[in-house]
Amino acid sequence: MFAAYAARIDRDRPLDGLELGDRPAPEPRPGWTTVKVKAASLNHHDLWSLRGVGLAEDKLPMILGCDAAGVDEDGNEVVLHSVIGQTGHGVGPKEPRSILTERYQGTFAELVSVPTWNVLPKPAELSFEEAACLPTAWLTAYRMLFTNAGVRPGDSVLVQGAGGGVATAAIVLGKAAGLRVFATSRDEAKRKRALELGAVEALESGARLPQRVDAVIETVGAATWSHSVKSLRPGGTLVISGATSGDRPSHAELTRIFFLELKVVGSTMGTKDELEDLLSFCAATGIRPVIDEVLPLDRAREGFQRLAAGDQFGKIVLTNP
Repeated sequence: MFAAYAARIDRDRPLDGLELGDRPAPEPRPGWTTVKVKAASLNHHDLWSLRGVGLAEDKLPMILGCDAAGVDEDGNEVVLHSVIGQTGHGVGPKEPRSILTERYQGTFAELVSVPTWNVLPKPAELSFEEAACLPTAWLTAYRMLFTNAGVRPGDSVLVQGAGGGVATAAIVLGKAAGLRVFATSRDEAKRKRALELGAVEALESGARLPQRVDAVIETVGAATWSHSVKSLRPGGTLVISGATSGDRPSHAELTRIFFLELKVVGSTMGTKDELEDLLSFCAATGIRPVIDEVLPLDRAREGFQRLAAGDQFGKIVLTNP
């Protein structure tokens, strides 16, 4: 079957390790099901995998891709939950959790195999392309906002780095949930898009907010860390799920954190139940993932290049016929 996969690890030139071509189709195994992939979306996780982060050399070649929507063996339209081993279903109770492409082959292929427990019905209201955007970036944003930040309608939130998949999702979800959303970006066009998606104000990175916020959604890391901490009200919550600009800020702001009793919460992905809630939320409210570009799988390299350059606003989706 045709697939986009990591053939080599290259920390400095990750795209040099990306290859497109034939890979073995998944073999049947007890407790697992094979899904015909109709659409799959790119995440920064895929670029990090090509750098060897979370992907060991002895696992190569590894088909990339965490997210997918498609058709299962019984003809049902489904969405995949990307976290394997969260409950032990299909792998055993002692196996640590992992994301597709770390231990098991991913979704940038014609077929993918996952534990049957990891398959959820796709709402009829969502297209395959839309549904394929939800299991990683949108689920991460959903958990950051509603589980770990604990915000309620009427609260205020700052979303750093508008344009990225998680940040874009947080703006749309926050608006739909009745939050007052502020967003930042270095790019004027991305700030304009953030306003169109529902942010009440979009500012340049590092600019002073008109008010301190209840929570900050942080995926940028070192470049925005100090600004994120300084933007919180006393007792506010900073939720971090990524560090695309690096994980070592020049100033940790420890004094401000303890003096103002701020909370710093790490967040990774989400649960199957949260993904089910997210799918229902999208179906019920009419909100949809922001899609930057849809490409056929054989043009996956173009999508990776666009993601690596940071030119996208929203998700890049790869499709099979």
